[in-house]
Formats: sequence, structure tokens, C-alpha cells
Amino acid sequence: MSDTFPRLLGDVGGTNARLGWQASHTSGVQHVQVLPCADYPSLEVAIQTYLKQQNLSAPRACALGIANPITGDTIRMTNHHWTFSISEMARTLGVSKLNVINDFTALALAIPSISQDHLVQIGGKDSRSLGPKAIIGAGTGLGVSGLFPVKASLDQWVAIAGEGGHATLAAHTENEYRVIELIRQRYGHVSAERVLSGQGLVDLYLAQRQLQQHAPIEVTSAADITHWALKKKDPLALQSLEMFAGFLGSVAGDLALTLGALGGVYLGGGVVPRWLGWFESSVFRERFEAKGRFREYLKDIPVYVINAAESPALLGASRSLN
Repeated sequence: MSDTFPRLLGDVGGTNARLGWQASHTSGVQHVQVLPCADYPSLEVAIQTYLKQQNLSAPRACALGIANPITGDTIRMTNHHWTFSISEMARTLGVSKLNVINDFTALALAIPSISQDHLVQIGGKDSRSLGPKAIIGAGTGLGVSGLFPVKASLDQWVAIAGEGGHATLAAHTENEYRVIELIRQRYGHVSAERVLSGQGLVDLYLAQRQLQQHAPIEVTSAADITHWALKKKDPLALQSLEMFAGFLGSVAGDLALTLGALGGVYLGGGVVPRWLGWFESSVFRERFEAKGRFREYLKDIPVYVINAAESPALLGASRSLN
């Protein structure tokens, strides 16, 4: 394993690339830097800029978690314009090993190491069992993964790579049906990600404005809607956050049922941590458990919001090299 250190690590989303460095198997992730994707023409340029700014030598190995399905050598990001060849990137960086995995697969691999101090529990029993775990998170897109014990007593786990964020979104209330129909008219297929993402919150808010016959306005930022809701107490913005939380609860509950996630459900991504203080009392938990005959199955499953200053997915990316 020593020949894979030092390691360059990355957690690359549609908005930001978070890069870090691990010098040895006994050291943590250091030199963490967040680079806006829009500021760089390619991921390679962003990485080279990071190495230069941090005054780091060439890495021996590299692991990147990226918000994209990994189906071959060529990566074309879903929510950004970056495209690259994994083999060409390895040659350019001069590394002996380059792993490129889905960003939520990387986050899943990090789950067993996340400190309790970086988790906010939303309902369920106060237990982090060795059972299967579900991971879901809204940001630029909607990431989904799962983590399963191989030999849990020895802390051996396997993470799955999937694109569950693009599964079809289902309505729970009449108002949700109407909102989904308006969004369908604009995009066609309404996946979970179409609503449970930054742009999704904007589209959800605009659909509610239209349904309630408010005057049209120009809105491009989920941060604006969040500010109006949590700081200004704007009723329509608050309704939009509540609907978002309801949809997220339903999708997270579906994922928990699908994976048998008795080890807990973990909420990552950049959206929900910004809502802490409000989110805990939202409709999320009620909708998470609202599965008819399987309410009892879900009521004890804990949900944790991951609230860490630095991306845990960097450590998960490193684990993929072990």
C-alpha cells in the first residue's frame, strides 16, 4: 500500500471540486481546497492549479469521486461541461493508480469513519448498527448510494454505484401532483433530481408561484429561496422548503425500504445542512415513515444529516485505493 502514497483525492460535483492530500496511511486528509468548477476549463487544469497553489509534489496515486456514472474510460459530467479520459488523466498526472468512482460511492465508503459530532440525527433509534446503510443527498444534483457489510465486525464494507437520483418522482398530495405536472411540461421526465437539487428547489418554487397565481419573478438561486424562507419567513418560500422536505422524506423512505437500510439513512449534499435548525421539525421524518403497512419497519431507522466542514467523500475516495 505504501506505493500508493502520497495520494491526491477529489470530490468533484457540478459546482465545486474539493481536493485534498493524504501523505501516508497514518495521516488524515490535508491541504483541502475548494475550487469552483466554473473557474477552470477542465478538471486537469483545476488539479494542476491545486498542486501548484498548495506547493505539493506529484502524487503517486489519485482517487476522484465525481458526480457522474462511471461506465467506461470517458467521463462526461452530467451537471457540468467537463469531459476527460481516465487513462489520459492518469498519464498526465503521472500516477501509478487512478480510481474514478461516483461521488456518492465515495461518500458511502466514508460513512463508518464519520464522527458522531458531524451527524445530526432526525428520528429513529439512537443506534448506528452494522446493518446496510443508505446514502442520499441533494446538491447540484441528487446522489444516491448504499453501503453493505462484508465483514462488518472487521470494518469491511462494500459500496454500490447507482443513479437512483434519476428514478421517477412520485407525488403524495394533490398539490404535489400539480407541481410535478408543471415541471413535467417543462422538462418531460420528472426524476427525483429534477426537484431534489438546487435547481429543483427553484423550479418547485416557481411552480408554486404559478399555481397560486402570484406574479412571475426572476429566480435563479436556491440560496435566495432559502434566505427568504428561513430569514424573511416568506410564506411561499417556506411552503417550497416544506414540499422539498416532504419529497426528500418520501424518496429517502423508498431507498431505506429498497436497501433494507436498518443501519441508518445518511443525508449528504450541500442543501439540507444549510437548513439545520428548521429541517429537524419539517415534514421530512413524517413522510419518511409514511409507507402504509411498513411504517413500523421504518420508524426505528435513524436518519443522520452529515454536517462536516470538510467533505468526508475525500476519505472515502482514499479508501477505494486500499
